[in-house]
Amino acid sequence: MKKTEDISRCWHLIDLQDQILGRVSTQIAVILIGKNKPGYLPNFDSGDYVVAINAAKIKVTGKKLTDKIYSSHSGYPGGLRQINLGDLLKKDPRKVIEKAVKGMLPKNKLQTPRLRRLKVFSGSEHPYTTELGLNSKKAKTKVQS
Repeated sequence: MKKTEDISRCWHLIDLQDQILGRVSTQIAVILIGKNKPGYLPNFDSGDYVVAINAAKIKVTGKKLTDKIYSSHSGYPGGLRQINLGDLLKKDPRKVIEKAVKGMLPKNKLQTPRLRRLKVFSGSEHPYTTELGLNSKKAKTKVQS
């Protein structure tokens, strides 16, 4: 029986520059869930931390920049808000990554703590250099290309 104290969480750095949105989102979701570890259990949260940089330089295929629409409703009459992918990418590129990864995580009570371990940044600067340091045993640097 696994315990919460037995978890060793690593830190992964993923560079999103020139990566396709859906492909890299699935890789991030697998790391957050913990499916890349040998002791994976579906009801146990053993995933790692992910620091994603260069979110503003993500690529999408086809006509998704104009055709993909994110919708939300406030619950009030006339409260429907819609924004397409291109506009959201200009407004806040971090939200595009967060929404894509959230859609690929299981819809259960482990979704929120998994999403808290995702750190997305528009540029290449981030405050997690000490956690990602190569001198620590628990840190793993993983750059996708």
